[in-house]
Order: sequence, then C-alpha cells, then structure tokens
Amino acid sequence: MQGQRRYSRPVMVGVLAVAGFVLAVLLSTRTVFGRDSENDNGIARGAGTTIIHGGTGAPNFVPVITTIAFHAERSGAGVTGEFECLALAPPPPGTGPGNGQFTENAMYVAGKVTGASMQNDTATLTGTADITGLGAGTNVAFTFVVHKGGPGSAAVLTVNSLTFSFHEILVQGAFQVDEQK
Repeated sequence: MQGQRRYSRPVMVGVLAVAGFVLAVLLSTRTVFGRDSENDNGIARGAGTTIIHGGTGAPNFVPVITTIAFHAERSGAGVTGEFECLALAPPPPGTGPGNGQFTENAMYVAGKVTGASMQNDTATLTGTADITGLGAGTNVAFTFVVHKGGPGSAAVLTVNSLTFSFHEILVQGAFQVDEQK
C-alpha cells in the first residue's frame, strides 16, 4: 500500500514502554514526596539557610547564619519528627583572608519533635534536643515556630537553656506547613 509507514519492532516497543511508564505515573496514587495521598500524616517540614535577625545582638551585632532542617508528622495519637539547626558566625574580628567567613560553630541543636500544633500557615513544634555551643545541654526543651513559605519566611527558635529566642529569616530553601486534618 502506498503512503503506509512501517515502523521497526524496537521503535514500537520503545514507544509502548514510554507510553506505559507515563500512564503508570499519571495513575499512581503516590505524591511527589512518596507518601500516599490518602494517608498523608505530615505536619511540617523544611530545610534551608537562615540569617538570625540582629545577629549576636548589641553591642557588636555580629551576623549569624544557620543551616536548618526539620520534619514532623502524626504518628498514632502523637507526633514524631526531628529538628536540626547549626548556627555559624565569623571568627573573632580581624582582617585577612578569613575575615567575613562563617566558620565558627556558635550553636548546634539536634532534637526530636514530640509535639505540634498548627494554625493557618504556622506550625509550632516542640521537643527536646542536645545542644552544643551557646545554651549547651542535653534533653533541653525547645519550641520552633515556623511560617510556611520560601525566602523571607520567618521562624523563631526558643531553647529553655537560654533567656532569649532566635528570630530567623529564611534566605534559601522552603518551609512547608501542611493543611490541618
């Protein structure tokens, strides 16, 4: 027959394989995060880099940046999750090639999230952490209040071993607060 094209068997198998893969992805009940859409127990999660508003405070106001990661989800009648925050500051004032680099470990908080509440786009996570540097201690109670969003979003970390809180502004990354269920 004139005008009829014949495709080789390998081409047809390849086309069918790609079509099958696309169909399987479209019909899948799993979300991008790998959770069942009908069984999503997420409360909040996020990671990124923040800057501490006001740095170290008066009189020098040395800048402090943090690397932060957290997640919290419902587990039965409770909440489980983890929280980590590494705060870095520049070395003592001076001049030279190392000036302005954030290399000093000011504080490291590594904890377990055991409680959570949500209101609109804000989650309040609570738990206990082991802390090195500023506010050092073991099993120190902490509260982390996080607002949903990307760069510019705010968070506040309070640890019971210190009398002040850390007001953080997200400069890179994202904080997610899931809808209440």
